[in-house]
Formats: sequence, structure tokens, C-alpha cells
Amino acid sequence: MNQYDVAIIGSGPGGYVAAIRCAQLGMKTAIIEKYSTLGGTCLNVGCIPSKALLDSSHHYEDAVKHFEEHGIDIPGEIKVNLEQMIARKQGVVDQTTKGVQFLMDKNKIEVFEGVGSFKDATHVNIKKNDGKTETIEAKNIIIATGSKPSTLPFIKIDKERVITSTEALKLKEVPKHLIVIGGGVIGLELGQVYKRLGAEVTVVEYMDRIIPGMDGALSKELTKVLKKQKMKFALSHKVKSVERKGDKVTVKADDKKGKEVVFEGDYCLVSVGRRPYTDGLNLEAAGVKVDERGKIAVDDHLKTNVDNIYAIGDVIKGAMLAHKAEEEGSFVAEQLAGQKPHIDYNLIPGVVYTWPEVAAVGKTEEELKEAGIAYKVGQFPMRALGRARASMDIDGFVKILADETTDEVLGVHMIGARCADLITEGVTAMEFRASAEDIARMSHAHPTYAEAVKEAALAATEDRALHV
Repeated sequence: MNQYDVAIIGSGPGGYVAAIRCAQLGMKTAIIEKYSTLGGTCLNVGCIPSKALLDSSHHYEDAVKHFEEHGIDIPGEIKVNLEQMIARKQGVVDQTTKGVQFLMDKNKIEVFEGVGSFKDATHVNIKKNDGKTETIEAKNIIIATGSKPSTLPFIKIDKERVITSTEALKLKEVPKHLIVIGGGVIGLELGQVYKRLGAEVTVVEYMDRIIPGMDGALSKELTKVLKKQKMKFALSHKVKSVERKGDKVTVKADDKKGKEVVFEGDYCLVSVGRRPYTDGLNLEAAGVKVDERGKIAVDDHLKTNVDNIYAIGDVIKGAMLAHKAEEEGSFVAEQLAGQKPHIDYNLIPGVVYTWPEVAAVGKTEEELKEAGIAYKVGQFPMRALGRARASMDIDGFVKILADETTDEVLGVHMIGARCADLITEGVTAMEFRASAEDIARMSHAHPTYAEAVKEAALAATEDRALHV
């Protein structure tokens, strides 16, 4: 029987990063993956392919709507080649997953393909595709099996017309009318992809605003911008049925007054969140406990109730984000090596990769009000930047929340071009407990989108913004 210091079940961002870090720290490491490619949801049917389609559809929209204004004339009709778009997306996925395999080989991590399940607290059975089972032994085991799309009890996902994000990444045609159930990150991103390509898109959301977990000002601005892009929204609508007849999908919902509203389309994307995926792990054999939501219960060290078994990423509490899982993977590996790592969950940024992009870190205004913390606000519009006008990306703003007394930055919220990258400035500042004035006194290159961060910090510091 093969014996290891660490065995990791699941090869998504959390799992494969944990494996690399364990190997770097001198541990004999194995990783178990049920699919034929490594990388989990993120690399195969999540973050990476969705960004590939977002970028391709953005290029198409620019060509149709903006090239002429930039002085670029294209003779003839500009057409969408969806088959090629999907093929390019798959090429990006293939290249990225092969990169993870390279990293496993480089770090001498043994990869097992098959479904991993606990035999007991130190042994994992691996059921392979040929039906054979192999058992390995490990001193420590990390569960990193991620999540799967959630649905509603009355919805039948047929993977053809009533679909999840997985199927939305490989459609063979552009929908005529895509109904998106759920106004969160995934629904908005994929909704924007198909809106750009010519679909009518209607987002049906149970809450009274989209991206409800983010700062209210971001939700309001993104709604305004997406409406300008002709996306439709039905907020405060409770979906009660989804039925398919042939190529037609009918969604029925009650609005906030209880009145029934009917939506008809040819595709329905169910995007109501994700659930922890622990199916088939046989957690009972190892004695690992889950909470009432099906998440694996862990302590502050990410240890389960079983002393040598850890869990990270989407299967435990907290935001379901690839980069959060990566931090947790390194965290567990370093603990096993006797180090004292630390994660500040308040400083895990959140991003929506629509265009404009939306990004945030730290506390929202709503959270500060609820906690009774006195704060001040500095906000600066993207349209006031020379760089934004030069690229025609004038929607959005940067908002900085700082402590009323100490000036320490408590939250950074932004919507605009390249905010997915800009938010790291906020994370860095807050990791070092910077004040708004600290950011305001840093030199920012001109002309850049990042100048909006400096200006928002100036606005939070005695209302000193220079360019408004």
C-alpha cells in the first residue's frame, strides 16, 4: 500500500495549491481527482472558461459598437462564430489544466485519477474508471472537493434548455431570450456574455437588488450600467415554477405584491448559488461531521473534528472563491510543517467580471452602519479620469470607507475598467492597516485607472479630491 504524509482529495485551486505547498515543504504528497483533467470547477467549468468567453464577447461588442468611433472601419458584416468562440475557450482550459499537471510532475506529487472516499481516518479508497479500487494511506488528509451549482427543489435541470453555468459555457447557439434566475456573480457574467452576442437577457432575482452581498452603491451602479446595455431585471421576484415544452421555457414568479409574472424564453440559466460537494466521500467512515447546510465543520485551523483531517475551499464556511481556497490550501500545508500562517478573511477580495468590472474588499457601508462604527466616505467617478475617457470606459467609481477617528481604511469598493486588478491596491493597503491619507500621499502613475483610488482617498481625507 502506498503511504503518504498528505493526501488531498480534489484538485481545484485549493487542492492543487495545497499539494504544491506540501511538496515544497518536504512532504510526500498525493492528490486524488475524479475527472481526467486537473483544476476542478475553476479551471474546467468556472473561472477560466467564463473569463475566456467574457473576453471574446467583449471583443465582438467593441468591434460592433466602438471600432468606428476609434477610426477602425471593417468592411462587410461582423458576425459571431460561436463555435470558434467556444473552441478558443476550450483551448484556454486545456492549456491551463495541462499547466497544473506540469506543476504536479515538477513537484513530484503523485496524481490518482478516480473517486476518493474514506475507508477510515487514515485510508482513502480510490475507485478508478475501470472499476478497480486502490487504497492509499496518509498521515494527514485534506478535503478539497469544492462545490456544484445549486438549484431549486421544483426545477428540473435538463442540461439542454434549463441549464447551469456548466452548460452555458458550451451552447451551440446564441439564445433568442435567455432567462437568468439569480442576480449574483455567475448569472450576471454569463448573462452579459450572451447579451453581447445578441440574446435578449432577463435576470429574475429574489432579493431587491443584484449582487446583494456587495456594497449597495455597487449594486445600484451596476444595475444602471447593465440596463444601459439593455439587460432587463425583475427584482423582488420569487420564482415558483420552470417548465419546458420543446424549445420554449416558461418561468413563473410572484413579484413583491404577490402578483404572478410570466417570462418566456428559449433557455433558462439557473444561477442560484452553489452547494458544497461532498457526495461519495463516505465521511461517516472517518467520523467527519458536517453542519446543517452540508458544509464540513472546521475549527480556526481548518481542522475537522477528526485530528488528522482538514477541509478547505467551498466545502467549508466562508465565501466560495478560488483565491480563498488557495490561501487555505497554503495555510493547512504550512501548519502541517509546524509554521504559524494566518488568513484575514475580511481581506479576501470579491470580484464580478462583468464590464465594467466590480470589486470590493473589507466592510460595506451597510455592515459599518449595522456595527455602529463611525466612518467617512471618499468617492471618485471614473469619468473624471483622462485614462477612462481615452479608452471610453467612463462608467463607475471608486469608494473608500475610512474610520471617522483614526482614518484607517475599512473598505474599498469599486466599479469600472480593470477593477479586478485595481482592488489589490486596496487589499495591500488594508493588510498594512493604511489610512486614507497614506493612499492619498502615494504617487500614482498618470494617466491610469488607479488614479481613481488616490482621488477617492483624497476625497475621504478632508474632501481633498483634485479632479472633481
